[in-house]
Amino acid sequence: MQNDKRIKFINPETMPPTFGYTHAVEVRNARTIYVSGQVALNKEGQVVGIGDLAAQTKQVFENIQFALEAAGVSFDHVVKLTFFVTDISKMHIVREIRDQYVNTETPPASSAVEVSKLIREELLIEIEAIAVADM
Repeated sequence: MQNDKRIKFINPETMPPTFGYTHAVEVRNARTIYVSGQVALNKEGQVVGIGDLAAQTKQVFENIQFALEAAGVSFDHVVKLTFFVTDISKMHIVREIRDQYVNTETPPASSAVEVSKLIREELLIEIEAIAVADM
């Protein structure tokens, strides 16, 4: 998707430098896929990696990948990620896992928010994704 003329990654020189994200992504004439916030639950509904942010983040990205594949797309089609973490000081761990999935040459627009709690006490991270594909 990085060579797709319908998608433009925008990082103006008048804005601060980016580290693993794009300031804005313009999308024209494409099908949009919204992936609900995913948490570190496996297909049996069990929490993966209790107390381990890296293991939970990997499971979350795997869950997003499964959802994207079901829609006929991949992480190459993701234009926006939103991260909800219970400890923002550990965001470097999340970024290391993220970079194994997203195109680091043209990373998606992103937001990261620290939250006091997620849907279950054991969960440390939740991530939403937006992807675009051919019509």
